[in-house]
Amino acid sequence: MAPKPKAPAPAPGAPPPPAAPGAPPAPGAPPAPGAPGEAPKGPETNQTPEELAFYAPNHKCLAIFAIICFPPLGLAAFYYSNQGFWTQKTTSTTEANQKSQWEEAYINSGKTGWLATFAILIGLGLLYIYALY
Repeated sequence: MAPKPKAPAPAPGAPPPPAAPGAPPAPGAPPAPGAPGEAPKGPETNQTPEELAFYAPNHKCLAIFAIICFPPLGLAAFYYSNQGFWTQKTTSTTEANQKSQWEEAYINSGKTGWLATFAILIGLGLLYIYALY
C-alpha cells in the first residue's frame, strides 16, 4: 500500500480550518453561529475589574454625623453626597462611580468630605466653648 499524502501545513497566522458540523469547537475558539451559548450572565457593565475596584468614597455616614454636630454645613455635605437625588444635571457619587465618571465622583466626594469635616470640627469647637464658659 502506498502512504497517504499529507495535507499541507497551514501558513503561520492563518485562521484554523472550519470544524466539521456537530463537532465541538476548539478550546478558546468562539462558538459557532447558531450554537447554544452560555446562559446570560446578568446586567453587563462596561467597566473592567480595575475600574470596579477604583471608586470615590461616598462619605454618607460622615455627612450624617456632621448634621448632628453642626447642621448648616452638615446639610450642605449631605446635599453633595446625594447630589443626583435632587438635581437632574449631575449624578450622585455612587452613580458616577458606576458610570465611570471619575471626575464628577471625586468632585462630589471631595466636597462632601471637606464640608463634613469642617462641620464636625465647628460643632466640636462650639461644644468645647460652651463647656468652658
